[in-house]
Amino acid sequence: MRILITGASGFVGSMLAWRLATGEHELRAISREPERVHSALRTQLRRERIDALERHPLEVLRADALSGEGLARALDGVELAYYLIHSMQASLEGSFSERERRAARNFAEAAAAAGVRRIVYLGGIIPTGLQASAHLASRQEVEQILLEAVPDSLALRASIVIGAGSRSFRLLVRLIERMPVLVLPSWRHFRTQPIDARDVIQMLLAAAHAPADLPRSLDIGGPETLSYEQMIRRIATVMLLDRPRVTLRASLTPLIAPVAAALAAEDPQLIGALMEGLSGDLLAADEQAPRLLKVRLHDFDSAVEHALGEWESIEPLAAR
Repeated sequence: MRILITGASGFVGSMLAWRLATGEHELRAISREPERVHSALRTQLRRERIDALERHPLEVLRADALSGEGLARALDGVELAYYLIHSMQASLEGSFSERERRAARNFAEAAAAAGVRRIVYLGGIIPTGLQASAHLASRQEVEQILLEAVPDSLALRASIVIGAGSRSFRLLVRLIERMPVLVLPSWRHFRTQPIDARDVIQMLLAAAHAPADLPRSLDIGGPETLSYEQMIRRIATVMLLDRPRVTLRASLTPLIAPVAAALAAEDPQLIGALMEGLSGDLLAADEQAPRLLKVRLHDFDSAVEHALGEWESIEPLAAR
């Protein structure tokens, strides 16, 4: 099967490319700068995984979802496309929600014209009974655009992914590592279902061959429901760090987000958008995704330990 992966230079995309390379597929990726994909794969993957991709090369074509340039060629003959594009960095090309919308529409139209059988999209869990943040509302809009364009498509919705390259997880680890005192705003009480990156990859792989009668959107959460404070405390325990905590009654996102971004060496706009989404619980609507996709879930501590081990295999982690 000819498969196209967008966002192959990202954490999930690179892991997915490596796993697909072990099968009998013709793999293709797109990027504005093709060399960036190869560079990211060399940076994010362990040596044996890079070797697997070199034995089963990933064809990278120059294409731009924002302008639509190159999409027709990239999607030619493609049966399955993974849409893993998320544009949350600062840009002169409009707000991130505008860029997300434009890219999704261009890709959806090109995929429909090319006769793509299925698009698999990884988005975010939508809060129940609360107004979604701009970040989560944009993810939902992208999902609708893709599903309407290619009827047999499937969307998976996750909250925080626990993995070595997950930017949400890396933010928590860097804050635990670099803050002598952990300042926990009011959103510390909100709950979510963190999921192991290995389980996300397994579900993305299973989605490729899932029957057409499955729900078109599936919430994918881990087996444990944890508050953000519980997550931080358990990550610190696995890291063998004991950090005193100061709790606040307000969220103070406009003040805290730039400080957190600086400590984690992250993009302030990204961190601000993520923290704005912490306005309530982010829980899966139901527990059916693991059963329908036949994926056995890892527990939270196992996910954290594995993620930290993967991180250390690529770059040093000072706190360990």
